[in-house]
Amino acid sequence: MIVSRAPVRFSLGGGGTDLPSYAREHGGFLVAGAIDKYVFVSVAKRFYSDIRLAYSKTEHVDSIDDIEHRIFREALRFTDLRGGLELHSLADVPANSGLGSSSTFTVALLNGLHTFKREHIPSAQLAQEACKIEIDILKEPIGKQDQYIAAYGGITAFTFHRDGSVEVEPLQLQADLIDELESNLLIFYSGVERSASEVLTEQAQVITSNQDGAVERMHRIKALGYETKKILLSGNSDAYGELLHEHWANKRKLASKMATSVIDEHYDAARKAGAIGGKLMGAGGGGFFMFYVRQPDKRRVYDALVARGLRPMRFRFDFDGARIMANFHRS
Repeated sequence: MIVSRAPVRFSLGGGGTDLPSYAREHGGFLVAGAIDKYVFVSVAKRFYSDIRLAYSKTEHVDSIDDIEHRIFREALRFTDLRGGLELHSLADVPANSGLGSSSTFTVALLNGLHTFKREHIPSAQLAQEACKIEIDILKEPIGKQDQYIAAYGGITAFTFHRDGSVEVEPLQLQADLIDELESNLLIFYSGVERSASEVLTEQAQVITSNQDGAVERMHRIKALGYETKKILLSGNSDAYGELLHEHWANKRKLASKMATSVIDEHYDAARKAGAIGGKLMGAGGGGFFMFYVRQPDKRRVYDALVARGLRPMRFRFDFDGARIMANFHRS
């Protein structure tokens, strides 16, 4: 058996500028942070030649073509593994929660399958292959942030060039800044799960048509990504908190489904209780909130959001990226 693990992420600044509708025309830039919440995939050899999959449901099939789960199916095709396998997946966070879990799963799965074939795959190739499966083969309306941060880990800046190439820059941050971010960022689960595809499809249409100045707002979000990098390297965590609110205000206008009245009420309650800034992770519509809160205000914000039914989640940053946690495969 092989156990593969990859981290989900927080988008810290510039999120959304990796989407093809923007990056192919203007180039994108963002900063993302991998966290210690993971998607795990186990790969084991079966005695028989069929395939058994276990995720939120169980599949037992004789052929790859019969697999319902699209990523399992295409990853097996991509790695040319045809049968005699048992694959299981589980995750520390729910699906459709805005933390990039689908792409993280793809990265963990590919890493496990390559390891099963005794192939060592560097982070860049792992991310590229995950993008190939999700974007090129499965036609998902997503960018490349999630695949790359899952493969590399850390707190990392990514430049998405118009030709499709990706430049990776791990940020060398001060240890005390990392401690401050882990302490001052409060993460709450909204309880709402929503597929990103619907929101991202609308967002792509808005950007392509430049509806209501969408391209200019995306330019500003990209500029906020550069400012995020500059602020984090300077060690000024409070300035980062102030940046979050402007980031949310710009991104909030890009799609009608990005936030509901209830989501807006949660956000306003956190701000009134003392949060400097915050945002929803991922495409929006639900999932996890991230708020930056100074130490004296943490209890007030925490109590206000718990009273509204939101669930807190503790975290630390992950600096390992995709890893093979166990490898007992011998034949």
